[in-house]
Amino acid sequence: MLRPRLEQVESLQQHLLARHKQSDAEPDTHTETLANAQLNAVRLDTLVQNALRTSEIEGEVLNAESVRSSVVKRLGLDQAGVPLTRQSGTPQTDSLAKLLIEATTGYRDAISVDSLCQWQAALFVENDSLLPVRVGQLRGDDPMQVVSGRLDRPTVHFEAPPRSALDTEMGRFVRWFNQPPTALNPYLRAGLTHLWFVTLHPFDDGNGRVTRALTDRALAQADATSVRYYSHSTVLMARRREYYDILQKSQSGDLDITPWLSWFLTTLADAMKQGQQRFERVLYKTRFWQLHAQTVLNERQIKVLNRLLDSWGDEFTSGINASQYRSLGGVSKATATRELTALLAKGCLDKLPGGGRSTRYRLSAHSHPSTAA
Repeated sequence: MLRPRLEQVESLQQHLLARHKQSDAEPDTHTETLANAQLNAVRLDTLVQNALRTSEIEGEVLNAESVRSSVVKRLGLDQAGVPLTRQSGTPQTDSLAKLLIEATTGYRDAISVDSLCQWQAALFVENDSLLPVRVGQLRGDDPMQVVSGRLDRPTVHFEAPPRSALDTEMGRFVRWFNQPPTALNPYLRAGLTHLWFVTLHPFDDGNGRVTRALTDRALAQADATSVRYYSHSTVLMARRREYYDILQKSQSGDLDITPWLSWFLTTLADAMKQGQQRFERVLYKTRFWQLHAQTVLNERQIKVLNRLLDSWGDEFTSGINASQYRSLGGVSKATATRELTALLAKGCLDKLPGGGRSTRYRLSAHSHPSTAA
């Protein structure tokens, strides 16, 4: 049941890493290689999406430009050659970016209970929780339960190990993670890491995000590289209901975790496929800004164009109209129409068939990778 999925994941990962090779590509290869700036752009986009989605899974929506600014600063990149708005990072996004990057760049390092507590603390630099949260330390003596329903008649879906057993269980987990069985496939180990740690639920809050950061470290170890070209959290967010359902089933019943590992590998394969699409998207985005390096644009236009470029192939597949531009740019309908017309005149957009109120625009076909020289 698991072998075919493991083979698919390993094949996809080999293909992804092959895209990373540049100067050693054979002259007759059909694999398009990427310059360092483009590889950095893929890495940047992956990390930004990872930060946004791991937070969104928990119901927290972060400002994408703030996250991007924080990642750029933490990685020391020159914005990957892509124009950004003036939005700067916040203490919250700076700390999250630091956590997610350290989780993978330090993939050769051993973990400890203290280091995991530090990761949890990084999530609460601005602790505005309505309930008291122990920051940088394990949870207290109160039962840790996942519940739903009425306050007076709650349904308990899962109860974590009691606090009296937590220190022992955390010690056991840390030893296993640092010295896993040599015969254990590293991608299965990543799936086991995810399920085991989230089941321990060692903190008052932040368990899901720390679990996913720790899973990213396990995946970096499996990939033998700190550079991330796929975001598992993005797929988990898209399947959030399935994610919670499979976790609940795996933490109860007969405790057969094979369905969880199968589901984990399936979502991991999907993340790697999206990683391949991300390479194509970055090729598109890089060429677009190369063509329009001297084009005079205002900040709103750059923001909207970056949104279209970042979601190329996923969103706005039928183009963008004035109403959508107004929403993205925060301007009046008249201003949106005027700025879309200007982007058309400057060669940034193409006009789709139709007219009047239904007029829609798409990114210029001239900057698509397939038209590159």
